[in-house]
Amino acid sequence: MNADIVPADVFKLAMRRLAAGVTIITTCHDGERCGLTATAVCSLSADPPQLLVCVNRSTRAHDVIRRGANLCVNLLARRHKALAGHFAGGRKGEERFRSGKWTTLKTSAPVLDDALASFDCVVKETVESATHTIFIGQVVDVRLRAEGHPLLYAGGSYAGLQVIADRRKRAPVTAVPRR
Repeated sequence: MNADIVPADVFKLAMRRLAAGVTIITTCHDGERCGLTATAVCSLSADPPQLLVCVNRSTRAHDVIRRGANLCVNLLARRHKALAGHFAGGRKGEERFRSGKWTTLKTSAPVLDDALASFDCVVKETVESATHTIFIGQVVDVRLRAEGHPLLYAGGSYAGLQVIADRRKRAPVTAVPRR
């Protein structure tokens, strides 16, 4: 079946309506740290734990990830809004890492110390498609933080999601028996 392809600008406009969690993808190879803000991240499997990370091939970080075969997915909280902007192009290169406290786990990829969660990954597979590469990362370490509200991106701007954080504070809901 041959169908007309939707124009890129229409696709982008429609995708802006999809709220997504904001992450900073980081990597390091031969001492060069790179990173970018991304929303195109999702779980692939729990056993073994793997993530899909989609990165535009035009970014500097893309090439460093390819060479170093490691990456870290840092899930951002609302308090990281400015940092998301730095890694989305507000700053370049090593200057991006001047904000926030950065450490490492098992790979050399930078880990944001106060991220809601950080997934330290070894790249196991890559798939190139159109302008992006899909990196399949096997999670080799995780750092969790309990506090904070997730940062979301929708409609071209950042926003917080209070509902999830508020639910954690309430007692668990029990099922009501059916009659």
